[in-house]
Amino acid sequence: MIVKILDPSTTFKGVRYNTNKVDKDKGELMKVSGFGALQALQNLRPEDYVNYLEAQSAASKRTKYPQLHAVISCKGRSHSKQQLTAIAEQWLNGMGYGQQPYLLVFHKDTANNHIHIVSTRVDRDGKKINDSFEKIRAYEVLNRIVGVDEKQEVDKNIEKALSYGFSTRAQFMMILEAQGYSLKLSDGIYQISRYGKRQGAVSLEQVDAKIGTFSKDISRLAQLRAVFAKYRGQYDPAIVHVTAPLPGNRPSAPSGYTSAMAQMLSDKFGVQIIFHGKDGKLPYGYTVIDHSRKMVYKGKDLMPLTEFIAPSEDIPEISAKAETKAGRVEQNEKEQKTPSEETPAYTDHVQGTSEQWIPNIQIDISDDIDDEAIHGRNRRRKRKARTNTR
Repeated sequence: MIVKILDPSTTFKGVRYNTNKVDKDKGELMKVSGFGALQALQNLRPEDYVNYLEAQSAASKRTKYPQLHAVISCKGRSHSKQQLTAIAEQWLNGMGYGQQPYLLVFHKDTANNHIHIVSTRVDRDGKKINDSFEKIRAYEVLNRIVGVDEKQEVDKNIEKALSYGFSTRAQFMMILEAQGYSLKLSDGIYQISRYGKRQGAVSLEQVDAKIGTFSKDISRLAQLRAVFAKYRGQYDPAIVHVTAPLPGNRPSAPSGYTSAMAQMLSDKFGVQIIFHGKDGKLPYGYTVIDHSRKMVYKGKDLMPLTEFIAPSEDIPEISAKAETKAGRVEQNEKEQKTPSEETPAYTDHVQGTSEQWIPNIQIDISDDIDDEAIHGRNRRRKRKARTNTR
């Protein structure tokens, strides 16, 4: 489960955004609290809520961005609208907003149930609600509500990352970065952070020892090439920019690349494709994280980048032999999965699936994982692993 505090605003446009969702039957107003006598009136308009919030906020001339607009999102349909509402109420209390006027609006128009919270940062006495380390506290409060032990969680994820086969330190880092962690190497130790604070550590010695045992699975790579050959007519390998919708249906700036083929490989076979590029330029390489087999490969081990991203119409017809092999791979994958695993899994910052780590970066209004592309220069600026050797 994730929590996202949206960009600050001088106005309460979050009210209109959410009431528009309700008007279009894409959302449901779950609770209105703290609006005093206003709540006794019938047929309230969005402007009525906005006026009330603005009147209370006006008591603090120093608060430039009075709106609090946050989102709590769960994995798929794991939580109902009533459960999300109860969590949002507890989260507001934990963040100091329990006595504030607020709206809770459940959204049902994406693959992941989520609830929006709109309130004011100014209390009835004209004082600003404490927002120190707000984003860190937001997760601390949410984790406490849903019963997540952060230390236990990071230890489990480190153990899982070390169970993968990888041939470089950068590949190890990518496994954890795909879960929203950031890693910094210091004195032979990878310091691992998430939610803005240090969560755990793993020694470089452990990582290098694992690299020393790496053995490329030639048979699996051949299977994946056969899968690519079988499905390239149905799922276009041509890359497209990755964006996530923002409030007001505004598109975000491109943050990387994906393709219909890459999405299919992730959803159907548990194979995550990470394209490497920088400054909005075309990718210069890619990495394959095979979650179903717990292996990481350089993209060139599978096939050259130019072939992997060539539009479907530029690729020759598939051979009958390749299609037969791909069919066997698909059948084997289905036999290895339980029924619940055959559907695409959403993985977020707080909890992952029991078997696969496949982040879905195309969720509504929130950055489910590190949405920024894994670029060479940008990674160095952010202290992430370099990937321009691929």
